[in-house]
Amino acid sequence: MFALAACGAWADGLPSPGAARIAVDVGHTLAAPGATSARGRTEFAFNRELAFHLVAALRARGFEVDTINADGAIESLRARPQAADAAGAALLISIHHDSVNAHELQRWQWDGRELDYNDDFAGHSLFVSRDNPDTARSILCARVVGARLQRLGFVPTHKNGRRRAYADREHAVHYYDGLAVLRHARMPAVLFEAGVIKNRDEEMLLRDPVRQARMADGIATALAACLRNGQPAGDEADADRREP
Repeated sequence: MFALAACGAWADGLPSPGAARIAVDVGHTLAAPGATSARGRTEFAFNRELAFHLVAALRARGFEVDTINADGAIESLRARPQAADAAGAALLISIHHDSVNAHELQRWQWDGRELDYNDDFAGHSLFVSRDNPDTARSILCARVVGARLQRLGFVPTHKNGRRRAYADREHAVHYYDGLAVLRHARMPAVLFEAGVIKNRDEEMLLRDPVRQARMADGIATALAACLRNGQPAGDEADADRREP
């Protein structure tokens, strides 16, 4: 268990990050763009937009930031954490958007195209790997991100709990040990699913630049709190699971 109390001071008044560097990975590539939204847009396009907002929010807080795969040209998943390691990053966060199992999709017509959708699931979720060399810090930062986003009114999805064990159910943090971008990283690493792009309503929300900036601001605030103040605690931390 890990305390969130150490991350209670959000945004202003936090100490300077000093030389702390964060690597922001844009999930998928131009050649393999991930899921397709209900209206036919690639996941990579969603990932890149949110990642750029996050980079701006982190830099506004004084962090040095490296954007990995901004051009969508990195083919190897192992190359992403290696690039972050070469840059000396204190944390890697990989930005993604979620889909739905094929057997749960329905067909519809949009703009003259036959596409698929599922309006049953919506919301963000987070993933960490127990094969990462700093699983404890990975879980802590994921929990703080989840707590901050919920405090801002963003609602998580628990659909991934059907397949992935929870590291923290309250904040929708799951274990996904085999993810290369997480387990090959030498620093703490978190994969963030911003929402379900197969959901027709949520897809439109996820394309809203104002909402993207607000979500990115929440993530940046949480990462700042985790990296500057958060310390893994012992069993006594179990008594303090409140949101900041």
